[in-house]
Amino acid sequence: MKGIPVIRGNHDNAVAFKVDCQCGYKYKHLSIATREYTWKILDQSGIEYLQKLPLLIREKLDGRRLYLTHASPRSMFEYIKPETTDEEIQNMINEAMEPMEAEFLIIGHSHIPMNRKLGNLTIINPGSVGQPRDGDPRASCAVFDTENGIVEHMRLDYDIDLVCSKIRERMPHTEELIAILRRGY
Repeated sequence: MKGIPVIRGNHDNAVAFKVDCQCGYKYKHLSIATREYTWKILDQSGIEYLQKLPLLIREKLDGRRLYLTHASPRSMFEYIKPETTDEEIQNMINEAMEPMEAEFLIIGHSHIPMNRKLGNLTIINPGSVGQPRDGDPRASCAVFDTENGIVEHMRLDYDIDLVCSKIRERMPHTEELIAILRRGY
């Protein structure tokens, strides 16, 4: 896995720096329990790895300028969802952590797959493996062809029963976590 760019997300940040992940009240107890579990299984090098992850990556691939961040260009805690207004997104861009001179904004955080145009900007969210949060429990991912600028979203089956059995063996709040995985949100 060496050499693969990775962005720090809100839960990575919470584990790495022992801070609140700033997730919603409804799932806060799950965040706290899984963060405590993660502290028990990670060694110091794992914590240091998370601490060193960048908040954003700017790349130029095949002449295309990319801006990759966990949530919005402004904050690792702010959602860009399909229903987020163009005006709200533009404000996030204008107040970005670092100037956003890109044609493609690649994000996550909401876990909702999205491919959206905003002027000359394409916003891509590949979704999530495990919690795509749109009611489809299959793994959600995207392939971005940098040569032609085409994004292909895909859904893939995975062995959810195996994942659920591992959760039962190891994690707190097992039935609640499993229910979220099985329903896709």
